[in-house]
Amino acid sequence: MTAPQGAAIDRRIRRRTAVAVLAVVAVVAVFIVRLVSIQVVQADTLNAESFDKLSNQVAIDGLRGDIVDNDGTVLATTVLRYDITASPKSVSDIERTAADGTETTVTPQQAAAEIATILGTSSDEIYGLLTADPTSNFAYVARNVDVDTFRAIRDLGIWWLYYSSNQQRSYPNGAVAGSVVGFMDDEGEGVAGVEQIENTCLTGKDGVETSELSGDGVAIPGTTETTVEAEQGGTVVLTLDSDLQWFSQQALLARIQETGADWGTVVVQEVKTGKLLAVADYPSVDPNDVDATADADRGSIAFQAPFEPGSTFKALTAASVLDAGAATVATQVEAPYIYTDANGASTRDSSYHDGPLRLTFAGVMQESSNTGTAMLGELLSSEQRYDYIEKFHMTSPSEVGFPAESGGILSPWDEWDDQTNMTTTFGQGISTTAIQIASLYQTLGNGGVRLPVQLVEGCQAADGTMTEVPDATGEQIVPSTVSTDVVNMLETVVTGGYAKTSLEIPGYRVAAKTGTAQMSDGSGAYGSSYITSVAGLAPAEDPQYVVSVTIAKPVTIESALAAAPVFQEIMSQVLKENRVLPSTVPGPDLQTTY
Repeated sequence: MTAPQGAAIDRRIRRRTAVAVLAVVAVVAVFIVRLVSIQVVQADTLNAESFDKLSNQVAIDGLRGDIVDNDGTVLATTVLRYDITASPKSVSDIERTAADGTETTVTPQQAAAEIATILGTSSDEIYGLLTADPTSNFAYVARNVDVDTFRAIRDLGIWWLYYSSNQQRSYPNGAVAGSVVGFMDDEGEGVAGVEQIENTCLTGKDGVETSELSGDGVAIPGTTETTVEAEQGGTVVLTLDSDLQWFSQQALLARIQETGADWGTVVVQEVKTGKLLAVADYPSVDPNDVDATADADRGSIAFQAPFEPGSTFKALTAASVLDAGAATVATQVEAPYIYTDANGASTRDSSYHDGPLRLTFAGVMQESSNTGTAMLGELLSSEQRYDYIEKFHMTSPSEVGFPAESGGILSPWDEWDDQTNMTTTFGQGISTTAIQIASLYQTLGNGGVRLPVQLVEGCQAADGTMTEVPDATGEQIVPSTVSTDVVNMLETVVTGGYAKTSLEIPGYRVAAKTGTAQMSDGSGAYGSSYITSVAGLAPAEDPQYVVSVTIAKPVTIESALAAAPVFQEIMSQVLKENRVLPSTVPGPDLQTTY
């Protein structure tokens, strides 16, 4: 080999070596770039994907908030119940270390016996659940156990047991205010009463709990952590007084049973605030056992069922006539037993009498004279009276926004026939709810200022902050002079009317009106059944409370005397419970006859 040939070979070897080195460098560079991309650029994404494949996320329910009365008594709350499951595939011996360092082996049979003791069942049953399918990753051990049972089993330290919680709604007072509080459906949504109205406030925000999974998809013990905290729903504070609510329901139930009536309501409202202190219905649902109550009886009659109010409505007619300046408290009428107006419409008086009764306007109220009321009512046009009825909010639902709440039933004034024009003066031919009647008397007792009907104080957060507080702005419906005149006339009903002994409350001046209205027979005509009612205020000189009682289809007593004793009993309780001082100023001495 010559020298030039050797030099050429060396050059080729060097070139090949350089190429090889460059190739290696290029490959290494590719690996470095890829490694940087994986470990730095794509690290978060790849870690997340890996974590997703090897982890499990479980929603933690945000507890639904409580519903409480005006004193904080819980009417609805949420309790946690727990499901306990096992991974039969993982069932094996458990190694326990005592406080002194002693180690003990617990066999699956022994663990089953420990679980059974806490659950109050047999160890064979529990062991059977754990071994029924040894290839399975899931088996129920117990469902819906309470928190004490859950903690006792959890404290056994059995690593192949797992726990999940679920919410259950509880109503500690049962049917007390049940129709108002409402209930929930199987999906956890409020579907009646306050549960429905305040569903947004009550609903909590779910959290997230994350666990790492083993290769076979089973959660690894000790890896569970809360990644997003759950938030409890707000507390709905009601205006109701649960003690008074219970008392009202008991008094109503006793009277309905005594008179053989079908249904009834009691509404108690604060005159100066518009707040409802009690809304009692019979029948009433127990939200703990909704299925035990017929579908038709699961709502609130006071909010949802309009009825012809009868003579309790005469207070509105009186306020309208007085405000329009068409009459005064002393205006005189001769009220016949049967009155026929110029258009041929006719009505009978509330009770039989020979010859006309010579009554003042106050006397018409005291005697509850239908004919006298019709004669005074016709001093206003149909349009005028309709406007007053509308002004008193008798044609619209209350501000509460109760589910399926009725706004009453009344045709426009220009659709009234002559008979409707007459009968609406004394509360027939028009339907109202018990809530609307209570609101009417609240207005009259509050110097003519109507306040929004209030059932909910607001939504209270965990820190005590109150939101969703309802507007309490009042509306002047009639002047205070007019409302005072009407209250004074209503006081004569208690001091001299036929139900006097059933309405009087010793030591207090009371203003009230009785009512008895025929009920429809279902075919558009009046039947033989009656709705009896009483609505009133106390103390009359400075009204603080409204009590309105309605009892439908009583059998043993068909007059307002069916409802009057309930009014007397509940108003007495309200005055006593709230320590209202007895009246010290005598009532007005209004002339009722001439």
